[in-house]
Amino acid sequence: MGLDGFISLPIIMAAVFAGAILILFLGLARVLSGRNEIIETRLDRYAARSAAPAETQPKKGRGERFEGLVNEERSSSISAELARADLRLTPGEYVMLNLGAVALGAFLGLILGGGTTTSGFVLALVGALVGFYGPRMYVRFLQDRRLNAFNNQLGDTIVLLANSMRSGYSLLQSMETASKELPPPMSTELQRVTREIGLGLTTQTALANMYRRVPSDDLDLLITAINVQHEVGGNLAEILDNIAHTIRERIRILGEIRTITAQQRLSGYILAALPIILGLLIFTLNPQYISRLWTSNCGLLMLAVGFIMIVIGFLVIRKITNIEV
Repeated sequence: MGLDGFISLPIIMAAVFAGAILILFLGLARVLSGRNEIIETRLDRYAARSAAPAETQPKKGRGERFEGLVNEERSSSISAELARADLRLTPGEYVMLNLGAVALGAFLGLILGGGTTTSGFVLALVGALVGFYGPRMYVRFLQDRRLNAFNNQLGDTIVLLANSMRSGYSLLQSMETASKELPPPMSTELQRVTREIGLGLTTQTALANMYRRVPSDDLDLLITAINVQHEVGGNLAEILDNIAHTIRERIRILGEIRTITAQQRLSGYILAALPIILGLLIFTLNPQYISRLWTSNCGLLMLAVGFIMIVIGFLVIRKITNIEV
């Protein structure tokens, strides 16, 4: 069997179209962000230091060769999002992975759509959109999971800090002790705080950096109490006990609310997944019958409208069941 048996015109056109979409997104990223020189060292995050001469700058490490894709402001925003998700990626690596997902989604959509047809181009566009927003949704999922784990550990952490301070430890020593006793992500964040203070930052600045990585309302309450105590004085251990009691009560009430609204949230998931499951079953039983949805303009319009309505309904149910405490 020759090479023509493995490579067909639709596959070649799909690869070309996916590459064109990748080049388009790459060009848009460069136009919107612009070029800038990356002069960055790890210690510059913790102390104000003048930039070293060009000949003494370290060589670009892993991922820094892609940093020209984003400007400084966008790079800081992406770095904050990745830090909240605890992903060990540079902004340049994240942008390149996102562009690769766009190209892969467009390629798969064009293949599934039958090549250079109208449905193929539409599915390629849908695949490109999925590849563009998929990594962002994954990062947001990791952020939410890490934030929930942090909030669940915060009450016990505050009690441990209060007990350590009663035994004669300072706040910094108490945080260092707690970082050795607690599991991640709490231990990781406390270690970062103690490390930043050791590098010369004030306690207030280190705690503010911690809040930027973990935007928790309970943590904001704790940091505010520590800052007020630092300014006016007082028994910090007793203050921490009161905060721990407040946080535990909030967690208890939130658990009760989630239990009461569990049925409604499950209904939202089922209603959102039911059309997709039903479509897959019909495709398994009679693919020729359901294929008219993506082989005709009317079918594509029905798919688009149905998808938008499913998303809107799911978001409305989530908004109703998301009760603030």
